Amino acid sequence: MPKAVGIDLGTTNSVVAVVEHADDEPKVITLAEGSRLCPSVVGFTKNGERLVGQLARRQAVLNPENTVYSIKRFVGRRYEEVEAERKIVPYQIGAAKNGMAVAEISGKQYTPEEISSMVLQKLKKDVEAYLGEEIKDVVITVPAYFNDAQRNATKIAGEIAGFNVLRIINEPTAAAIAYGVDKQDTIKTILVWDLGGGTFDVTILQMGGGVLEVLATNGDTHLGGDDWDETLVNYLADEFQRENEADPRKDSQALQRLREAAEKAKVELSTLGQTDINLPFLLSDATGPKHLNLPLTRARFEELTRKLMERCVTPFKNALKDAGLEPSQLDEVVLVGGSTRMPMVQELIVKLTGKEPRKGVNPDEAVAAGAAIQAAVQTGTHPGLVLVDVTPLSLGVETQGGVMTVMIPRNSRIPCDHTEVYTTATDFQSSVSIKVLQGERPMARDNRVLGNFELYGIPPAPKNVPQIEVKFEVDANGILHVVAHDIATGKVQNVTISGSTTLSKHDIDRIVKDAESHAVEDENRRVVIDLRNQGERLIFQGDQMLKEYGGQIPETEKGRLEAALQGMRSLLKSDDSERMRSAFTELEEASRDAGAAIYRAAGQSSSGSNSEPSEQAPEDMEA
Repeated sequence: MPKAVGIDLGTTNSVVAVVEHADDEPKVITLAEGSRLCPSVVGFTKNGERLVGQLARRQAVLNPENTVYSIKRFVGRRYEEVEAERKIVPYQIGAAKNGMAVAEISGKQYTPEEISSMVLQKLKKDVEAYLGEEIKDVVITVPAYFNDAQRNATKIAGEIAGFNVLRIINEPTAAAIAYGVDKQDTIKTILVWDLGGGTFDVTILQMGGGVLEVLATNGDTHLGGDDWDETLVNYLADEFQRENEADPRKDSQALQRLREAAEKAKVELSTLGQTDINLPFLLSDATGPKHLNLPLTRARFEELTRKLMERCVTPFKNALKDAGLEPSQLDEVVLVGGSTRMPMVQELIVKLTGKEPRKGVNPDEAVAAGAAIQAAVQTGTHPGLVLVDVTPLSLGVETQGGVMTVMIPRNSRIPCDHTEVYTTATDFQSSVSIKVLQGERPMARDNRVLGNFELYGIPPAPKNVPQIEVKFEVDANGILHVVAHDIATGKVQNVTISGSTTLSKHDIDRIVKDAESHAVEDENRRVVIDLRNQGERLIFQGDQMLKEYGGQIPETEKGRLEAALQGMRSLLKSDDSERMRSAFTELEEASRDAGAAIYRAAGQSSSGSNSEPSEQAPEDMEA
């Protein structure tokens, strides 16, 4: 049976894992660069080349405006929803025609789904190289507090990358699976504290005996490790400006260096009491170069980011309230996300729950490992696990007076559905327009609009007479589907929520084809790189041969070798794989013939130095 993989598509890093055989533990895949973490970064070079992962991250300082990271914070969001996020990335965020946020790189718009798919393609290619077979099926994780639009966008990103998305599951749920809590014989109540690069979730689960049920989830999709980094960036910039009367935030390369230094300092302060931030030549003016050299203590860092830490408390309390529990009723606390390594986070958890967090699995890899187990369950290669998840936010419609009428309350078990009958508000309406909403505010205008629902062809009648049955259905991925039924005429319309993504079916098909063409380009680039490496190796060997044995090579072979070496050198910077392959073959043959000539010359010399054989030799040989 074909294997399925699990992918944690993270804000900062992404991870892929697989269960190779039944009852195996999930294995996190080591990528082509030798790391198990793939930076969720896509870079576009000045010559149009696309880089993904480590390569993209390395060129970020010199090319910040064309390096896209933290794109997960923009997935499924409108332009006006991401004002704070736009300020902490070096690339431009614009608005698509339908108002959704898009990245603008060198005059071209890239949707967050498209950028995310490039990261997923990279993971797909590397895991296929590791397993030696094509991988189509995948389970992708999302923050528990992702709304319908964000889940849809993530699913579309997987499809663009060439995957068949078996299921979208919540990151805390996946982490709980990875920690093995589903194998508990006794029922336990677990709190999963998930603080990643761009989002924060608190999820309360009850599990045991192979059943994992989510009781409640809450969170903040505008809070993550990036915000700790940005707070520190502003502090460093302010200190530098105070000393040098120059603001490094106005220089894109200096700002990117500050961001990288801030992230590094944050990581170091998780284990050290103090770190030194040294950035030589951060800026330069008429008076000379300006350097940043600043010691930073953990206490100072925690003081600077105290307000961010305080924002974690409300979601925790709300999740407990929705689950109907007290902190003392929690049996275990599980940490997810690299930002949970910060001591201030762990201290807050102990203060709120009275329990030390469980540390049995790497928080960077737990989500992907759990997704891999769920992928194996979906494909029947792993023992069954009953997974009961919930909706993160309430779903409803706008009714008369601008009120949000809830159809499916938050923390409802999924899959689930609910049906209500609505009518017309004015006489002789021929159509009904219903605005589909998601959120917790009582007034419709304060909630997120997922899209507009339209049903045409209603027979003219006085108001309040027509009966329109509207069914909301949330699937196992947490994605909403709406069906309308006019009871009088029997007309049924399956409604696709519009506006929840920037991409139409036509756009998706176009991007899929574009992704496939890039896959061919990437393969050609790999072939060219291999040929360059092999060519340089042959050039070195040929030069050594000429240097050491040039006097023993006949002029014909020597001239041919020199010409082949020159031809190979001239093509080392070329992208023409066919010409490079031809030059490589010519150099290989010229080197082989020159080597053979050296041995012939050596054999003749050896033969000439011996005495002539006696006439009896042939008879002796025959005997």
